[in-house]
Amino acid sequence: MASTMPFSAGLVSLGFPPPQHHSCRLQRYQRPCTLISSAIRHGQVKAMAGVSMDGLARPQAPVAVVTGASRGIGRAIAVALGKAGCKVVVNYAKSGMEAEEVCREIMESGGTAISFSADVSIEAEVETMMRAAIDTWGTLDVLVNNAGITRDALLMRMKKAQWQEVVDVNLTGVYLCAQAAAAVMMKRKKGRIINIASVAGMIGNIGQANYCAAKAGVIGLTKAMAREYGGRNINVNAVSPGWVASDMTAKLGDDIERKALETIPLGRFGKPEEIAGLVEFLAVHPAASYMTGQVLPVDGGLSI
Repeated sequence: MASTMPFSAGLVSLGFPPPQHHSCRLQRYQRPCTLISSAIRHGQVKAMAGVSMDGLARPQAPVAVVTGASRGIGRAIAVALGKAGCKVVVNYAKSGMEAEEVCREIMESGGTAISFSADVSIEAEVETMMRAAIDTWGTLDVLVNNAGITRDALLMRMKKAQWQEVVDVNLTGVYLCAQAAAAVMMKRKKGRIINIASVAGMIGNIGQANYCAAKAGVIGLTKAMAREYGGRNINVNAVSPGWVASDMTAKLGDDIERKALETIPLGRFGKPEEIAGLVEFLAVHPAASYMTGQVLPVDGGLSI
C-alpha cells in the first residue's frame, strides 16, 4: 500500500491529523469553558443544559483528559466520553475557539468539560494540565493521548527539525502525558490509558518517515506501559486508525480518493465517531477491564 499511495495524499492518510504548529504556550486557564464560568459568576449554572454544581462534584463520574481534542478524531473522542458521563479536559494547542465549541457540545448533551491549552511536548505544561484536572475534580481516571502533528517530506529531503518536531509531539508527548497521569493512577490502583497510534506505524508510508517512526514508537510504548502498570490495575491500549474522513480528505480529488479507496477492503474512509466509539469502550466500559497492551486497528481492513 505504501508504495502506491500518492505522496500528496499522505497528509491525510492513515489517521493523520491536519498539519498544525504546537508553538502555543500555556494560557493559564483554568476555565470550565466560557459558558460555564460566566454562568457561575452570574448565578446561572442551573439554567445550563445538564450542568449543575452537583454534577460538577459527582465522584462517580470518571475524569478524562483528551489531548488534541479541539477537532477531528480528538473532538469526537472528547464528545463521546462526555456523553458517556466523563468529566472531560479538552486539551488544545492553539485552537481555543474550537475547544470551547467542543466543551459547549459536551455540556449541551448533559456532560461536563473544561478546555485547557498545553503543548504536550513540554513537561511543565503537561504537569500543569494534569494538576488542573485534579484540582478541578479531585482525580484522574482516563487519559487519551491523541495530540499529533505531521511535517511531511521525503526522507532524503527531511530536515532534522521536521523529524524532531513530530517525534517530540507524537511520541515524547505520549510519554510525558502518560507518565504524569500514571503517577496519579498508580496511587489509586486504577486507571485507563488509550494511545492513538496509526496504521502508518504498522505498515509505513512514503514521505512520512518521522510520523511512521513516532507512531511505531507509540505502539511499542503502549506495550511497555501495559507491562509496567498492569500490577497497579492500569489498562493501557492503543487504537490504530487508518484513513479517516475529514475536511482534508474531501479535498483530495477524485483520482487520489479512488486510489486510496482501492487499498481499503471495506471501500470507504472511516468516520471520527467510529474511532471514538472504540476509545469510549476502552476508557469506561467494564467489559474492557481485562484488556491491556493491545493495538486495535480501525482501518477498514487496510492493514491486513
